[in-house]
Amino acid sequence: MKVRASLRSLKDKDGAKVVRRRGRIFVINKKNPRWKGRQG
Repeated sequence: MKVRASLRSLKDKDGAKVVRRRGRIFVINKKNPRWKGRQG
């Protein structure tokens, strides 16, 4: 999982979902888990 300042590049990938958990923003991608990331 990558920690990033901005998730814009990750959320534009195919199959990406933006989720908010515990005050953090996560991008999860079941299709290609390589593009998981969190912000904050």
